[in-house]
Amino acid sequence: MSTRELPLRWGTQAGRVALGITLIIGGLVHLQAASTTNLWPLAVGSSAHALGWLVLPARAWRRLLPVLPSLGTLWLLLTGPQSTWTIAVTYLGWLLARRRPWISLLTVGPVLLAAVLGGLIWQEYDGMLFALMLTGAASIGCAWWAAALDRDVSARSRTAHPAPA
Repeated sequence: MSTRELPLRWGTQAGRVALGITLIIGGLVHLQAASTTNLWPLAVGSSAHALGWLVLPARAWRRLLPVLPSLGTLWLLLTGPQSTWTIAVTYLGWLLARRRPWISLLTVGPVLLAAVLGGLIWQEYDGMLFALMLTGAASIGCAWWAAALDRDVSARSRTAHPAPA
């Protein structure tokens, strides 16, 4: 069963996906403002990020499983652009939560490539925003690619196994 077919207790599919994405990405960006003298962004960004995973329309275990690995990724990003490759962990959580088919794992490659390139191009923390933007653009593009692969696999499945009349 696709996440689009899940019965929801509250909200709409589109609304919950939009809210989840906003909180996940917003938490990531907010957490980057943390420093040794300003710890509030750690709490606020981490909470928003975790809440974003919890509001996504998916089965409970698919929403819960990515929370801790994704939070770990966020905290590792505080070390600088060389850590942007860890965003692939968050991206894998997205594929799990959105219930993408196995073939969509191919889309992780470009995310990793963009992250590694970002870490090589911008090596100091003042380039972190640019490294995140490059990796984020790749992640968004690959998420759309994974969704297209999902639709393709679903369409093939329907034609291979038509519903009884």
